[in-house]
Amino acid sequence: VQLQASGGGLVQAGDSLRLSCVVSGRPSGRLAVAWFRQAPGKEREFVAANRFSGNYATYAESVKGRFTISIDNAKKTVYLQMNSLRPEDTAVYYCAASASVILSNLRSRTAYSNWGQGTLVTVSS
Repeated sequence: VQLQASGGGLVQAGDSLRLSCVVSGRPSGRLAVAWFRQAPGKEREFVAANRFSGNYATYAESVKGRFTISIDNAKKTVYLQMNSLRPEDTAVYYCAASASVILSNLRSRTAYSNWGQGTLVTVSS
């Protein structure tokens, strides 16, 4: 599985942005897909995850209610819709995928074996 992320940019606080992650190959419904982010000087942290079937969305508390992870099976694309952006959301965002992640590990960075190249999101105050 190869992943290609895009959609980052510079926005103001309160704005919205949508990130995209195209998944190569033929992803099955069981494929776990996730978004992580890494701010300067900080560790990479979980943002949102789901199975490619779209039935198991889970979010970090810091983004719950503002971010939405969605799947377009026809386009083999995972989206992260980010609303009400805050300066603390500034980070490089990475998409990740793995075929063998159990549901209880969807939030775990070490569970994912395939990573995209990252896309920078900068939120100004």
